[in-house]
Amino acid sequence: MSLSLYDTAQRGARPFEPLVDGQVSLYLCGATVQAPPHIGHLRSAVAFDVAVRWFAARGYAPVFIRNVTDIDDKILAKAAAGGEPFWALAARNEAAFAAGYDALGCLRPTYEPRATGHIPEMVGLMQRLVELGHAYTAAGDVYFSVASWPDYGVLSGQRPDSLQAAPDGGEGKRDPRDFALWKAAKPGEPFWETPWGPGRPGWHLECSAMAERYLGPSFDVHGGGLDLVFPHHENELAQSAAAGDPFARYWLHNGWVTTAGEKMSKSLGNSLLVDAVLGDVRAVELRYYLGGAHYRSHMEYSPAALAEAGAAWRRVESFLQRAAAAGAGAAPAGPAAVADLPAAFTAAMDDDLGVPAALAVVHDRVRAGNQALDAGEAAVAATAAGDVARMLAVLGLDPSQAPWADTRAPADLVDVVDVLVAGALAERAAARERRDFAAADAVRDRLAAAGVDVEDTPAGPRWSVRAR
Repeated sequence: MSLSLYDTAQRGARPFEPLVDGQVSLYLCGATVQAPPHIGHLRSAVAFDVAVRWFAARGYAPVFIRNVTDIDDKILAKAAAGGEPFWALAARNEAAFAAGYDALGCLRPTYEPRATGHIPEMVGLMQRLVELGHAYTAAGDVYFSVASWPDYGVLSGQRPDSLQAAPDGGEGKRDPRDFALWKAAKPGEPFWETPWGPGRPGWHLECSAMAERYLGPSFDVHGGGLDLVFPHHENELAQSAAAGDPFARYWLHNGWVTTAGEKMSKSLGNSLLVDAVLGDVRAVELRYYLGGAHYRSHMEYSPAALAEAGAAWRRVESFLQRAAAAGAGAAPAGPAAVADLPAAFTAAMDDDLGVPAALAVVHDRVRAGNQALDAGEAAVAATAAGDVARMLAVLGLDPSQAPWADTRAPADLVDVVDVLVAGALAERAAARERRDFAAADAVRDRLAAAGVDVEDTPAGPRWSVRAR
């Protein structure tokens, strides 16, 4: 089998064929740093982190660009309301996003450019569009002429004659559908000098200019949230293609995290900030939750769903801990190669990054490994543990690798905890033997409150530490 990806522009799956053999170039629309991140932002980061890891496992060296939008209307408005420079607010929130990416084990991109650092590239792109008749100036603004580009709407399936007016506009705008490439300076706002006067960039222009700067006029994959298909990505494609750039060959879009059926966003007041969520759950469990659904599907957030994902992760973690204690643990997996992975896992990931089916293979191996340990078959258990570790490495969840390795208990405490838990489990077994189930449940509840999960199996109770 070969890797197949669902291309938004083609409305279907396509075999992946890179521009350059052995390499993949990927541009991901990153954060607009108007506020700290909520878990919906991190869902996109985790989804494309898995994609980058799978490309690497497939033998494609990734060149991964994820931008930072550090100037736009909302950033300027919030900075003005707070009485601080726009760059100070943007820098603080950019640091919060970086901390969130790191906490969830996302690989660093090859480069993470800021919009404000690429004004010359934006001016150059606008000059090309004006010269070709696809853009025009009006009272210091620069607009893209939607009517000049017959293919406008090809990505999102929109019909140009049915479009509503673009939200940005001022004096001299020729067509309500035209969107701003450049906005003339307003009193008190930051600005840069251009041939058309002082001003600042429009949102859509930024990504086209930065993608071309780091990946060239044509590159493999453009990614982002489903909410960006229109107008952001549609406008990116139109302005880049009109300027003569082939631009992205595949368009991948992740689904939203929703609450009460609505996309999670700060404007709706239903966001769950990453720092707050990580105060209640382990970062590895939050990553498992956000990455466990298919990247194109929407996720309806609930505490119960997050708890269920955490329990599923702990079953995997418990098996690896149990295998290690029995001398059947896997060596640190490190980067995985397709040849070393179970065929069913590879088939799932090759089918448009099918993580749910891939996780089913992980849990099948966990069950087989636990059965082997129960039967005293250490060699079989070791094989299963090795498979599990390599699959987890692809998914960014290998417990032996940073940042998850740092959350394990110190080696000198393992024996102490084992003795204490063994004593509690013996007390619980004695209570059950005399049919005092209330006392037995009390022991289990006491262990759970201390972060120790107990699972009853045919071979006896099995426990694991729910580290925080």
